[in-house]
Amino acid sequence: MKKWLVSLSIGALAVVTAACGSGNGNSEGGSSSLPKTGVAIYKFDDTFMSGVRSSISAASAGKISVDIVDSQNSQPTQNDKVDLFITKKMKAIAVNPVDRTAAGIIVDKAQKADVPVVFINREPLADDLAKWDKTYFVGAKAEESGTMQGQIVADYFKNNPEADKNGDGILQYVMIKGEPGHQDAELRTKYSVLAIEEAGVQVELLAEDTAMWDRVKGQEKMAAFLSSKGDKIEAVIANNDDMALGAIEALKASGYFQNDKYMPVVGVDATDAAQQALKDGTMLGTVLNDAENQGKATVELLRVLANGETPTKDNTGYEITDGKYVWIPYQKVTKDDVQQ
Repeated sequence: MKKWLVSLSIGALAVVTAACGSGNGNSEGGSSSLPKTGVAIYKFDDTFMSGVRSSISAASAGKISVDIVDSQNSQPTQNDKVDLFITKKMKAIAVNPVDRTAAGIIVDKAQKADVPVVFINREPLADDLAKWDKTYFVGAKAEESGTMQGQIVADYFKNNPEADKNGDGILQYVMIKGEPGHQDAELRTKYSVLAIEEAGVQVELLAEDTAMWDRVKGQEKMAAFLSSKGDKIEAVIANNDDMALGAIEALKASGYFQNDKYMPVVGVDATDAAQQALKDGTMLGTVLNDAENQGKATVELLRVLANGETPTKDNTGYEITDGKYVWIPYQKVTKDDVQQ
């Protein structure tokens, strides 16, 4: 009887040990049998990149083991994270650059260690991507989002005569920009205004400032615009939803969105909070920056690269342009189609 009990206890312990060793292959506890990969996000508290990060975690399950780290909006910190990934002998890495112009340094590190690298969301300079044939980019064309923003604003201005407050036929607007020099910020700013003009609407810039993609800073900049320009403002264009939502808070504090006092505000990303603002009628429109598919495409490239293969549409499910780029399309979102 004692021998039987000892044997039973050992067997039970073996079962428990085996169960504790199982994993789903993502950063919360990966399986050692899956290829190890690393992902460095520029900062975890960025609303859009939080969505991309969640998508990567979900999509990686059962495919690759992913270690996702926070670069804390510091390029030196991110460089250290990449060094650590290489030391850990990751099979492939993905990087959401803090500074897109510093991507060349990361390419050099990766190439020396022969670790393929996928850049996410922030597009490196073309020369940096061309340095090595195992570098890729997953993201969206920023000019498309700017164009769609401009189209939303132009349609509103043309279809609502009361939007032209002073009746001069010119759209007086303010611009809230993202990070200075950031490609998305510059292209969204340029192409949003160009789209309005191409729609036959004259424009006049009343004020422009950067809010660094941040909601609180967006509120502060909008409050300053209202203080200096007041009722002259006829539209607000923000490079992302967080800044647009901040602007809306400042507008609310000045009596907008009540008693028929309205201000058209547009953003980019179609975050959950922005979608709610669309339903509430405080945001005119936004542009879907598809975080889910950016995350999924990143995982598919990492999976293929980690297995020593060359990514193609057949083995990733995504079109690869010029052998380097996976472009995820934008989509206009207004109150009329937000439910979709």
